[in-house]
Amino acid sequence: MKYTTIIDIAKQLGISKSTVSRALRNDDQNVNIETKKKILALAEEMGYTRNEMAVNLRHKSTKTIGIVVPEMITPFYMKFITCAQQILNRQGYRVALAQSHESTEAELANLKMFEDYRVEGILISVCHTSKNLDVYRRLIQKGIPMVFFDRTITELSASKVKIDDYIKAFFLVEHLIRNGRSKIVHLAGPSYIQNAIERKNGYKDALKKFKIPYNPEYVIEAGVDFNGGEEAIKQLLEKDITFDAIFCFTEMSALGAKSYLQKHNYIIPGQVSIACVSGTDLCVLVHPTITAVEQPVQKMAEEASRLIIEKIQHPQKEDETIVLDAETFFRESTE
Repeated sequence: MKYTTIIDIAKQLGISKSTVSRALRNDDQNVNIETKKKILALAEEMGYTRNEMAVNLRHKSTKTIGIVVPEMITPFYMKFITCAQQILNRQGYRVALAQSHESTEAELANLKMFEDYRVEGILISVCHTSKNLDVYRRLIQKGIPMVFFDRTITELSASKVKIDDYIKAFFLVEHLIRNGRSKIVHLAGPSYIQNAIERKNGYKDALKKFKIPYNPEYVIEAGVDFNGGEEAIKQLLEKDITFDAIFCFTEMSALGAKSYLQKHNYIIPGQVSIACVSGTDLCVLVHPTITAVEQPVQKMAEEASRLIIEKIQHPQKEDETIVLDAETFFRESTE
């Protein structure tokens, strides 16, 4: 698609591009009124629109912030994007969106694209704690501030917004134990995601508190999606491993596990209790409803947006780590 430029209008009218530029800027002092009318009329006829990016680049500012998320399927990331975009737009920033599809290669391509487009800052929830670490460092050193949210990186010096994944996982597993469960399966997230590590540690320490032996057979790396949850439970049943509760890294694996159990006539919570972290509205749209730790996504978007704007406007500002409280909703799946 070819966009109409100031040069195209100037050629059509046989006048200088500087005259066209002044007319389009409503400069009445340096452009004849009749000439201005002709320029504006032709600009509308030819579908001319102002190239905001070029204008901003001349002022060394694109007023654009990039957001990278692992996926846009679950309500969590969609709500984060919606909230962040509203906040950033009100502050005069545009938002460019990209998803990594849980791929470090796709994430790298997204970051390169944002760098090429000269975004002023990046909000990111990573798909790996170390694969693109050098790239994050290079962008930050180059002067492109980054704020990490939800999935953060401990080793990186940058602002972060998260919940206390360890303590929330600990208390959720403790809830299962206090409700009489002792054979608790953990559908773990990928070992290369920081909050998956923290949630697994919370699971292990809750077992230790109640002197329940840690059983490696009860821990399955089930990924982050519905199919991963289904496949994990299928493996357990095929191996004839008995269990009375499932603690899931994320809501999608919990939904997959629940679906597979119900297809095989297991009663929830009568025979198996289910609970997860990273719950959203999906947890209340199924039967039975699922006990879940729900992240304060709007607050997370507000804090992440605040931090990235402050870093853009004040590059020397110290990094912050914001740890938000997350609420646990006890529902039918553990009652």
